Amino acid sequence: MTSLRHDQAVTAANSLRPRDENDLVAAAQWALAEGKTFEVVGGGSKRAIGRAAQWDVTLDLSAFAGITLYEPAELVLSAKAATPLAAIEAALAANRQELAFEPIDYGPLLGQSAGQGTLGGVLAANLAGPRRIKAGAARDHFLGFRAVSGRGEAFKSGGRVVKNVTGYDLSKLLAGSWGTLAAMTEVTLKVLPRAETEQTVVAHGLSDADAIRALAAAMGSEAEASGAAHLPAEVAAQLPSDLARGEALTVLRLEGVLPSIRHYSRQRAGGTQGGWGSGIITIPSQSRRGVRTSPVRG
Repeated sequence: MTSLRHDQAVTAANSLRPRDENDLVAAAQWALAEGKTFEVVGGGSKRAIGRAAQWDVTLDLSAFAGITLYEPAELVLSAKAATPLAAIEAALAANRQELAFEPIDYGPLLGQSAGQGTLGGVLAANLAGPRRIKAGAARDHFLGFRAVSGRGEAFKSGGRVVKNVTGYDLSKLLAGSWGTLAAMTEVTLKVLPRAETEQTVVAHGLSDADAIRALAAAMGSEAEASGAAHLPAEVAAQLPSDLARGEALTVLRLEGVLPSIRHYSRQRAGGTQGGWGSGIITIPSQSRRGVRTSPVRG
């Protein structure tokens, strides 16, 4: 068994910060031999979610950062697990691409600063934003990984292309496991082109029942809806804007090419089609060609 090196980086009491995969293997083997449990942390941005677990040592994987492969033409990206999500999104935006599952930034919601999440953390928690209704969850874009198991064994699964399904189910298994099955060191996922244009259609004053019917009709139509929500008046009143006007809000985000979005928006604004009624406004179309935008995240 490999022993834990005396010069292995220690960040604080009861905390280990392995510098590479060999360090991580040694740490896992030491924990197994000593009967210790780990809290696996990348950026620590999701610690406040759920019930606190019990552990002996925090395993800080923040040293595992950096994009290791990005091929825009092949729509594939590999990065170390603790690579900040902001760095991933910046690299993709430069090529008008995105993580289609729209990972959520929980920082402001949990009283932390924005941009603290990591790519591995998003996949380990299987978190997705409003676009999940169109593009699926994080696990649906997860192609492969390298990791270290609780037995101190380094292993890999999957590959860098969708057709390579060797060990594919292990990626699905680790997505949503919250670091309880293995400590990921590198991950690979598919990326997709950003939509050319996005527009948000907002209806005021719909009842809950009418809103459900309207959203169901929209989601079942030819529109490329990438986000949908109904906010009752008491919830909408808490928004930091005067958009609610004291009424319920029913919101539909459309993405695609501009002519198609304009056509669908005019249909919705034309009266009662689809149950939307007449109290509709549209937030002006936002071209995403060549610029980086910040979509609303749930």
